[in-house]
Amino acid sequence: MAQKPKIDPHVGRLGYLQALVTEFQETESQDAKEQVLANLANFAYDPGNYQYLRQLQVLDLFLDSLSEENETLIKFAIGQAGLELRDLPASSCLPSAGMKAMRSHRLPTVLTPRKSL
Repeated sequence: MAQKPKIDPHVGRLGYLQALVTEFQETESQDAKEQVLANLANFAYDPGNYQYLRQLQVLDLFLDSLSEENETLIKFAIGQAGLELRDLPASSCLPSAGMKAMRSHRLPTVLTPRKSL
């Protein structure tokens, strides 16, 4: 099991998420990457975190993870990229590289209605 990131308890939610993103980007351990991506995925379920996740460009991190060879990272990335994309404005679109990567895994696609304002 990977060690917990060394995070100052006074940095707040944004600081904690930044530390997770930094750890994901800097670690060489696949186990640590899986744990960090799973933690980020859990944070993505809370709408209160959306502004921080967007600020830290976590969606890009999920999309970049689609090109990993680690199947666990790919599964986390596909699920969370879809969750974050669901809440983007209709005028936003997924970069074509991300769409190609998601299609290449041939996972079943589930369409959900967009939220209306």
